[in-house]
Order: sequence, then structure tokens, then C-alpha cells
Amino acid sequence: MSDPRTGEPGTSGAAEEAERHRAPEQGSAWAVSHARSRTRSSHWLAFGGWVLTLAGAFNVIAGLAALVRPDYYVVGSGELLVFDYDVWGWVWLAVGVLQVLTGVGCLSGQRWARIAGVGLAGLAAIGHATFLAAFPLWELMLIALSVLVMYALVVPDEDATA
Repeated sequence: MSDPRTGEPGTSGAAEEAERHRAPEQGSAWAVSHARSRTRSSHWLAFGGWVLTLAGAFNVIAGLAALVRPDYYVVGSGELLVFDYDVWGWVWLAVGVLQVLTGVGCLSGQRWARIAGVGLAGLAAIGHATFLAAFPLWELMLIALSVLVMYALVVPDEDATA
């Protein structure tokens, strides 16, 4: 039998077998290959993280507007489905800050952030539905954005990273 590296005849089968079973630390050529990463990047997860951060920023702005300038909205405070503008201002401020932090967590590949992001997006969608009378077109857009965030955070594989 011939040596596969040199093509010279005379190499015994026992020597080949010993060469195959050497430990990687002994320098055989097959041991220098790099292991493939098991995590895969997901564009949906990155998209969901960025949109969640953006929606959180929008909610922070809406919360500040409700606190500072309640006359900005279309209807008076008494015509809202629940609460008044002061309460909604604090609610949107808190939800917005949590969404921004969770969006950053999603972008860094944190599993807890994906779960929290889906919950916060669902909570925000419900909140926007109850705040619909104040600014209808904007609230409908943010409800759609929340649903898109939930989809983007649920679709990727469990071990995917942004």
C-alpha cells in the first residue's frame, strides 16, 4: 500500500491507523480546522430589536407630550377610554423606557429580551387601542408596529442572535 501524502509504496496499514488516532495536540493536519459557530444571525431578530427600540422612543415622546402638553391630542382628557393624560403620560414613559432597554437587549442576543419584548409589544398594542381616541392615525400605526415587533421576535430560531 502507498503513503497517501507522498505516494511512496511500503507504508504499513498499522502506521496509517496510528496516524489517524493521534491526539489533536500532537499536530496532525486534521486538528487545525476551526469549529463552526452554532449560533446563527437572524435579520428578523435585529429588525425586531431596532423597531422595538424605535417604538419605545416613540412611546417616551408620547408620554412626555401627554405630561407636558395634554392639549396636543385631538380629544379632551374626559373623552379617553380609560384614565386621563397624566396617567397615560406616566404609562407611556415607563413602557417606552422598558421597550428601549429591551430592544437593546434583543440586539445583543439576550433570550430574556426577546420574551420581554413580545410581552411589552403586546401590552403596548393594547394600550394604544385604549388611547385610540387621542390620536387615531398615530395609534393605529403604533399598533401595527407592535404586531410587527411581536412577529419579528417570535420568528427566529431560539439560538439565533441579532
